[in-house]
Amino acid sequence: MPPGPGAPHGLRVPAAELFEQFARASGPGGQGVNTTDSRVQLSLDLGTTTALDEVQRERVLARLADRLTGTVITIDASEHRSQWRNRTAARQRLAALLRDAVVPALVRRPTRPTRGSQRRRLDAKRQRADVKRHRRRPGAD
Repeated sequence: MPPGPGAPHGLRVPAAELFEQFARASGPGGQGVNTTDSRVQLSLDLGTTTALDEVQRERVLARLADRLTGTVITIDASEHRSQWRNRTAARQRLAALLRDAVVPALVRRPTRPTRGSQRRRLDAKRQRADVKRHRRRPGAD
């Protein structure tokens, strides 16, 4: 993964830490659909990987908590007919998940409304009140 926010030196997950399983995929494949193991399940244990430092690990575990089994994240890929393309798709999906998860959360700094926006809001309220006032019966005042 190239350098970016949360990973100034990028991330490189060693291939030895990735665990791949292959199974028969449903979907396109013609006659070979029941004989080839083209579906890929790619797993990575985020709790023990050497690709993340402690700050990144805590951030990733917190952000991806709903997708984890323990500390292991599993990606399924079966959209292609070839196992090789599914392996590539699973690795790209894992990289995208990690890239989004290591980015630090942006701190929202509350701002005050500008004077112009306050004036426009009050003018709009005044115009709306005038419209409603003109809808009343003439003798209601």
